[in-house]
Amino acid sequence: MVIRSRRVFLPDGERPADVLVRDGRIERIAAHGSVTGPGSVTGSVTGSVADPGRPVTDLGDVTLLPGLVDTHVHVNEPGRTEWEGFATATRAAAAGGVTTVVDMPLNSVPPTTTLAGLEVKRKTAEGQAWVDLGFWGGAVPGNLADLEPLHRAGVFGFKSFLAPSGVDEFPHLEPADLEAALAEQARLGALAIIHAEDPAVLAAAPQQPGVHYRDFLASRPDGAETAAVVRLLDAARRTGARVHVLHVSSAAVLPLLRQARADGVEVTAETCPHYLTLAAEYVPDGDTAFKCCPPIRDEANREALWEALAAGEFAAVVSDHSPSTPDLKLLPGRGGSGDFAAAWGGIASLQLGLPAVWTEARRRGHTLADLVGWMSAGPARLVGLDGRKGAIAPGHDADLVAFDPDGEFAVHPAELHHRNPVTPYAGRTLTGVVRTTWLRGRVVDVTGEPFGVQLTRP
Repeated sequence: MVIRSRRVFLPDGERPADVLVRDGRIERIAAHGSVTGPGSVTGSVTGSVADPGRPVTDLGDVTLLPGLVDTHVHVNEPGRTEWEGFATATRAAAAGGVTTVVDMPLNSVPPTTTLAGLEVKRKTAEGQAWVDLGFWGGAVPGNLADLEPLHRAGVFGFKSFLAPSGVDEFPHLEPADLEAALAEQARLGALAIIHAEDPAVLAAAPQQPGVHYRDFLASRPDGAETAAVVRLLDAARRTGARVHVLHVSSAAVLPLLRQARADGVEVTAETCPHYLTLAAEYVPDGDTAFKCCPPIRDEANREALWEALAAGEFAAVVSDHSPSTPDLKLLPGRGGSGDFAAAWGGIASLQLGLPAVWTEARRRGHTLADLVGWMSAGPARLVGLDGRKGAIAPGHDADLVAFDPDGEFAVHPAELHHRNPVTPYAGRTLTGVVRTTWLRGRVVDVTGEPFGVQLTRP
């Protein structure tokens, strides 16, 4: 097949092009219009300088982007499938232009902290994925001997918490456990991905339950992130481990990361759409759809994150899609108390990350090429899939997205594909509409049969 657009986003820039696909991979990039076909609709090719007989899809001025790679998704199946499952999560991903998802190791039962737990995950996911799917392992107290078997089985790295995770089956690492886990991961050459909040700072912060977001924000101060990052970086210096700081919400950690990189520490970081698009000042009382940990902070902090993103200080922008059932969010409109302290913390946004970030990015003068770097090429590079995913380039999987950057739509939670209709973007008008998603050259039809495959670390 051939997909044509006047706006194709290639690694060397945007230009008109024909993208030739064979056997699920991008065969080559040809000049725009070099494959002749019946106009701007899909049909049989009557003649071509490249390969007669190929069907052509002409997108006109609709942009063609590489499929997004989201390396931070909580699927929760098995065990908490009522929160989110593989079928619903990957349908939401495909509808949002995400063609590769890497699943987090917690919130499912069993967690992915042993080889047996990984096999349960893989078996459960078989035949349920509308996009390609990989898995993180988990490093928790007592599973040091499990890390090498998981690494050999192809997990993309190991997640750890420095503060309680919220689920009993995935405990956090105390300082001695962190040191041992990082030393083992350095020996294996594995990537350590870390939820960095400090439990002592959290314990000392004011804990005021209730419906006011400002009280919840005070309970998770910037200092919890900075103290944890300082501890993590010290351990990384001693062990030589490669570390990645998950979901940075506080701009206060950025100088610490800059200095560590200047000192030769192998450290990267990510941030998330909700930290770039939402602000504490505008969270309504009791609207616990906005609760996540670490929290959404104020406007000034949000702008500092954008400055860091523009300066190349983040390796990726990924969703941290972490939904739950509506009753656990305690939403007042559903009979809940609206108590931020007691509600489950997690943002559901897998389907909306691309338009949410684009809505804010274009307002700041950023381009779709920037977006591709943050949400496709960057996360693919982070997990070592950049030879196969994250770019429209010969030899790569033909994971592609037809994206209308000028289209607008209002967010209606009931129309989203993730399992439970809760999102902080409800009622917002976002810019940018996903028209079609291709996975390895095939159009993804979320009402049809799934054909995603399971990925392992290259």
